Amino acid sequence: MRIAVISDTHNHFPSGLPALVAGADEIWHLGDVCDPAVLVEFEQLGPPLRVVLGNNDSHPWPLVLRLEIHGVRCHLQHIPPARAPRDCDLVIHGHTHVPRDETIGGVRWLNPGCISYPRGRGLSFAWLAIGAGRSIHWQTMPL
Repeated sequence: MRIAVISDTHNHFPSGLPALVAGADEIWHLGDVCDPAVLVEFEQLGPPLRVVLGNNDSHPWPLVLRLEIHGVRCHLQHIPPARAPRDCDLVIHGHTHVPRDETIGGVRWLNPGCISYPRGRGLSFAWLAIGAGRSIHWQTMPL
């Protein structure tokens, strides 16, 4: 499965972003959407769009999503938790506006960066590919 992971749109995104993620099997937004109308173009692409609640959101999205794909247990949350939740292989978060790919205590922590208001590294999103046999590939994509 090939997943486009975005975060921290804060009411806007680069005009070419929907075309870049159009081939995704799913799109995950890690919060701080702000205005749900920002998601319309992504919803119209067709693949499932999963969204978690950010600290600047007032829409009733879930605070946490737990998903399992090909045996890989994913924990999606806007603000990174203080420690990895139990029974989790990947913690995927936003909030910091800085890309991350780090393994701590056997759990991989991932952040795609941000679509708006970058902190030193520019705008980015990420591709997450999870395949049979629990294979995981993460690639941050600068915009």
